[in-house]
Amino acid sequence: MNNVSDVLPFNLDNNNKKLFLLRNLNDLTEFHLNNCKEYRSLTEKFKIKNFKAKKLREIPYVPVRLFKHFKLLSIPETSITKVMVSSGTSNNKVSKVYLDKNTSALQVKVLSKIVTDFIGSKRLPFLIIDSKSIINNKQKFSARSAGALGFSIFGKEIEYALEEDMSMNIERIQNFIKKFQDKKILIFGFTFVVWKYFIKELQKRNIKLNFSNSILIHGGGWKNMELESIDNDEFKNQIKETINVSKIHNYYGMVEQTGSIYMECEFGYLHSSSFSDVIIRDHKTHEILGVNKTGLIQLLSVIPKSYPGHSLLSEDIGE
Repeated sequence: MNNVSDVLPFNLDNNNKKLFLLRNLNDLTEFHLNNCKEYRSLTEKFKIKNFKAKKLREIPYVPVRLFKHFKLLSIPETSITKVMVSSGTSNNKVSKVYLDKNTSALQVKVLSKIVTDFIGSKRLPFLIIDSKSIINNKQKFSARSAGALGFSIFGKEIEYALEEDMSMNIERIQNFIKKFQDKKILIFGFTFVVWKYFIKELQKRNIKLNFSNSILIHGGGWKNMELESIDNDEFKNQIKETINVSKIHNYYGMVEQTGSIYMECEFGYLHSSSFSDVIIRDHKTHEILGVNKTGLIQLLSVIPKSYPGHSLLSEDIGE
């Protein structure tokens, strides 16, 4: 199997990107077939015979829900260095994804390539809208903790806006702003946490902050946001009004493919990088859907080596 971590192409044109993805995804399919009996059993049940796909749409996919029910591994258990855990949404079941050093390192490299395209290569003063306790467990990570830890590689002089009980420490935040008032600041948080424990709390206290030279990157928790009838546009409007940030980037990603995030551009669209792609499938037939059609999101990524997560059929809806 080619080692993608040795060569990290970026900003490939569309044709070269597809060739790069197809070659590496085919290699990953073969690798996982040979090293994960559950993955091999699944593909046999689907009666897939030709594993050398000629198009990205032919790469066999795994329903993401299976990670809630099976321990899917393509490495010896002795090689596991981290366990990623999703939030439980059905019968308290959580997805568990097992990483080795190689896959962990690749996640960091790819994330770095993607994010520096938006914020530049210099490390910035970093404010995390969460509590420090979320990164205490170095072996077991949730989506929130993985995000905070992953994005911290872009920051320096890291500060946390919240206490362990999720209460806001306004004095700490104001001191941080004062210290870096003439510098660009990177702010990061889980979308719903930013909304509920930061923005709404500031509004309740009638406090406005000036982060005019800052960048906010946020992701996850949109199902909770929808319950409060807050969409992306309204979220951005409230952010600008309350803390005076105009550079706001949402991102889409999942624990089962950590590192392969899809960043939002200034026009509100989510973009795949050179290392990943998406396919939209009909939720009933799983047939490929075209432009402006809404269906289930299939995610492709060259990162997952320790587990068969290179092609996943999510339960998320996209267009």
